[in-house]
Amino acid sequence: MLWTPELIRYLEGAPWPATKQELIEYAKRIGAPPEVIQNLEELEDSDEEYNGIEDIWPDYSPEDEDDYLYGEEDEY
Repeated sequence: MLWTPELIRYLEGAPWPATKQELIEYAKRIGAPPEVIQNLEELEDSDEEYNGIEDIWPDYSPEDEDDYLYGEEDEY
């Protein structure tokens, strides 16, 4: 499983909290790339709900997103 900011953006509008299966169905419904669906399918099988993106990608921080995309030294 490899999440990137570009892939995780497809889940920003997901109906949180959501189960793994609900997230997969949402991703398919919005036409997310196969990588997003594959990442979701690799989540642990459980009926537990995820409360947000941080639950499926603990290293994600919206504040750091620009650094992921442009690097810390790049100017906009």
